[in-house]
Formats: sequence, structure tokens, C-alpha cells
Amino acid sequence: MKLAIASAIAAALLFSAPAVQARAPAAAATEQVHLDKRRIDAALAQMLSSGRAVGVSALVWQDGREAYYGQQGLADREAKRPWSRDTLAQIFSMTKPVTGVALMQLWEQGKFRLDDPLAQYLPEFANMRVQDGVDAEGKPKWRAATRPITIRDVMRHTAGFSYGFGQTAADEEFRKINPLALTNNLTEFGQKLATVPLLAEPGTQWHYSSAVDVQGLLVEKLSGQALTDYVAQHIFTPLKMRESGWHQPMERLPRLAIAYQKGADGQLTRVPDAQLHAMNFPGSRMTMGGAGIVAPIDDYMRFARMLLNGGELDGARILKPATVRLMATDHLDPAITERDWLPGKVDGGFGFDFAVRTRQPSSPNMNRGAVGEFFWDGMASTLFWIDPANKLAVVFFVQALPFDGTLHTDIRKAVYGAAYLGPPGD
Repeated sequence: MKLAIASAIAAALLFSAPAVQARAPAAAATEQVHLDKRRIDAALAQMLSSGRAVGVSALVWQDGREAYYGQQGLADREAKRPWSRDTLAQIFSMTKPVTGVALMQLWEQGKFRLDDPLAQYLPEFANMRVQDGVDAEGKPKWRAATRPITIRDVMRHTAGFSYGFGQTAADEEFRKINPLALTNNLTEFGQKLATVPLLAEPGTQWHYSSAVDVQGLLVEKLSGQALTDYVAQHIFTPLKMRESGWHQPMERLPRLAIAYQKGADGQLTRVPDAQLHAMNFPGSRMTMGGAGIVAPIDDYMRFARMLLNGGELDGARILKPATVRLMATDHLDPAITERDWLPGKVDGGFGFDFAVRTRQPSSPNMNRGAVGEFFWDGMASTLFWIDPANKLAVVFFVQALPFDGTLHTDIRKAVYGAAYLGPPGD
């Protein structure tokens, strides 16, 4: 499930008070993956002919070189503008790993410990509440959370924060207070989110949430820079991601792909331009940690290649290899059985801002991939994944709403083949 277009998205994490034993599957040797370019081309074409997308592109990097690029369809159907390699796309929640990398750079500098209480750096989160039943009139009763939220919780979506998706009393409070309103900045977001009760005790459940926006706020607090400035200086510039960013200059607007929303009749209709541009062009005060970046596909592949290379690309060291492995390790305690919709994405768990594959695909309808893979996606159905076992990185761009997981199933089958299982897991 995903958020409404002008609000937000999020990425995720879970539990840790006493340390959880993290499970990091090795990048085991696997059956050779031979890319079939015609198969990928056919899959992209079928996405259009089936009416699921207006325009798509896919970029595959394998064994140190570009192994495939393909595009199909239109970036703007009404203007008959073709999708091209320099088309800009809203990546929504694929922003989250970028924010996570920024925060883990600060961790490498000793700015915080993963099990530090969040309130040590953001005091507004010191007295969080959870629901404790209802009173005689059916109104929610609140009590103090039994332990503090840790930064590790914030990084694995186990803090208990809401995103406003559900129908609980905490979700209703989130929607009423609207911390992610585009009129708020990140500081105001944090002050408002801290007044929203938690969905669950910290560390006990996995809920996709506004936790990565809290990560963005932590980056600002710990670095003394605005999130946009920090990421530009420490990630985008050294990686030569020259056109990636939250608030794009208006001259790039003609290259932005239009988002299309599927209606009850199954037809894709254009998202209104004013709604489409509200988060990404001048005028918004909000810079979400969990959404908002616009990028061309080659820029985002440079970010993906950095992760595939263990934190370095073309001489620019962004993270240490051990830090990338830490982020790409499943940190969810087996006792955390409430995982929302995460099991529908992957046979595995969650690390720091990445889903992590720990087992082979368990059924024919599960997404193809190799154990040790880590990935995330975006509300408009974008996707990227890193497959260390096959020395492979893939970026898939589309602008289709609501989130359509069938597109991901199909692009993975096209890359790997429908029967691919990869190495055994744990």
C-alpha cells in the first residue's frame, strides 16, 4: 500500500533494545544469470499494451558494465512526448535509501549510536504514547510507551510511527495533525509527529511509516545542514548525480514524466499538473526524508552502483563496505510477526531502509531474485534492486498510480527468467 500523492511515503525498520542478532546472508555463488534483451523488451512493451503503464524504462548493470537499457511509450501522453533516457521521474520512496545513506555517513563519523534513544537528539520524542484500549464511550485510552524509541527502530520501521494509512486511532490522529503537510518544514514535522500516538510499542511490530522523514530530521540535527544541502554535498555531488534533488529548477519541468492514475474502470488518467509538481518544484517548504527526489534513470543507477560496489564509485567513497552490509542485513527479530504488507514483496525481512531477501522465492507468483539482494521501490511503481550474488543492479522507472506490484513481478521475470530461484537462503 502507498500514500496519497501530495503527502508522503516511507521506508522502514524494526526492533532492537537489547541487540538483535542480524542475519546477513552471504552473496553465494548462483546459477548464471544470462540477460535476454528481447525478453526484457517484450516485458516493457507488454506493460504498455496491457494498459498498466504509459511509459517505462529499465537499466541493468552487470559485471562492471551496462548490460541493458530499454524504454517504451510516452513520458507525456497528452503532449505525445516520448519517454527518453533523460526523462525525469518522481521516485517517491526510493528517496528513502538516499536519506538512510546520509544518516549512516553520520553514524560512521560517531555522531550517534544505533541504540541511542531518539529523544537524546530530538527531545520532542521523549514521551510517546500508545493506545491502551477504549473507555466506556469508545474513545481511545492512551498510556506511556514502555521503552524509548531507538534510532535503530527509526531505521527499520519498528518505532511505531504512523503514516496515516490505517483506521486506528493513532492513524486518525496522524491524518488530523498532518505532520507531512507541504507547508511544514522538517523541524515542524518532527514537533507535530511527536504529538501523534504510536501504533504499537517500539520494537514490537513492523509498520511502514514516516520514520524516514525522522531520519531526514536527524541528518539536519546532527550535521547542522539542511537535508537537501547535506545530500547534495555528500552524496549527489561526489557520485556525479547531477540532476537529482528534491526541489527541481523550473527549466527541467518539460522533462518530467507525467504520473497516471488508474481509475475504477481500469483506465489510466493524468494526475493534475498542480498536484504532480507540488512536492518537487519551488514553493514547498517540506523536504521529506522519505520521498520527493526527482532523478533521471542514469543518476539513480550511479547511486545503485555505489551500493553494489560496497559504498564506492569511480573513486568517491560514500560509505564503508561494512556499513553497506549492515544496511543490507535483515534486522527484524523473528518475534516480530506483524510485518504489515512486507511479506508480499519479498521472502525475507528488512534492514536499514532496504527490504532484504533471505530465502529463495517460495512460490511462482513471488518476485524473482537472489538471496542477499536488497531493494526498495516507490509509490508510482518505480523499483531498484542490488543483487551481489550476480554482480547486478537494476533500476526500473515508471509513473503508474496506485502502486502496481505486477510491474515489478514482470520486470524481475524478464531479467532473471520466470523459473529463477538463485542460491539457497537461511
